[in-house]
Amino acid sequence: MEPLIKTEGLYRYYGDHCAVRALGFELYPGEVLGLLGPNGAGKSSTLRMIAGNLAPSAGHIWLNGVKLQTDPIRAKRALGYLPENPPLYPELTVDEYLRYCARLHRISGAAVDEAVSVAKSRCGLDEVGRRLIGNLSKGYQQRAGIAQAIVHDPMVVVLDEPTVGLDPIQIREIRSLICNLGHERGVILSTHILPEVQATCSRVLILHRGEQAYTASLKQDTCQSGSSLLVRLARPPELAAIAAMPGIRSADQLAQGQYRLHLDETSPSASSLAEQLVMAGWGVEELVPERPGLEQIFVRITSGEQGG
Repeated sequence: MEPLIKTEGLYRYYGDHCAVRALGFELYPGEVLGLLGPNGAGKSSTLRMIAGNLAPSAGHIWLNGVKLQTDPIRAKRALGYLPENPPLYPELTVDEYLRYCARLHRISGAAVDEAVSVAKSRCGLDEVGRRLIGNLSKGYQQRAGIAQAIVHDPMVVVLDEPTVGLDPIQIREIRSLICNLGHERGVILSTHILPEVQATCSRVLILHRGEQAYTASLKQDTCQSGSSLLVRLARPPELAAIAAMPGIRSADQLAQGQYRLHLDETSPSASSLAEQLVMAGWGVEELVPERPGLEQIFVRITSGEQGG
């Protein structure tokens, strides 16, 4: 399966300051990628480069297999972009605005009405098509912004802080919309809200000081580096015997027969470790995988902490 977005060796300098450094990642159909990082991490610069609004200082970008720098018009046909401040015209109705956006994307006259109708339906705007955008609630304005990003039916949708300023009900509605978009195409979601990433994204990429600091699937079932296992044994051995097992970086005794096993990069799956413990004859009574939560990972990376 070919990636919808591929970046390779991306750099962006502002004078002597390097905002994005050696960034490379891929986005595939059906993925919703959460782009995280503290302020100044390079998120907005990355999104603007992918959208073609900002030229990279070095590196390459492909959108749906088309190189952005060499064929930008064809590459951008595959892209829908919602910046942090949606490009809305408050004096237009929703229908007028979306027809205008459809024509900007070179949709032919006969197909404009159908494209607008589909985008409105996907974004829950059917009832407000004739209303002025300036008179809509913040939530409906965000929906209109997303509708303009998908009116030309792009394979890639990039959303920069799409739920900023919304109330809890509006946030839930926008999250549901993002999840639905992710079933059909690739979506990049940039946000500061970690629960939003956990609720909508299938994968996360954390930037720190312009560099890729962490990436992982949010649906992984196997043990990962930096994770741990809680184990309770009926016939516990010496702590050193457990710590010497393959894939165990270190072990802590929490209580009589209860241990926390810290895993290293070579660790097998939890089921394989359980099999090893059973074969050792130690009487496994409980084995619970522990993985650091997204908030713990984010804080550890962005605060410079080390270890699991």
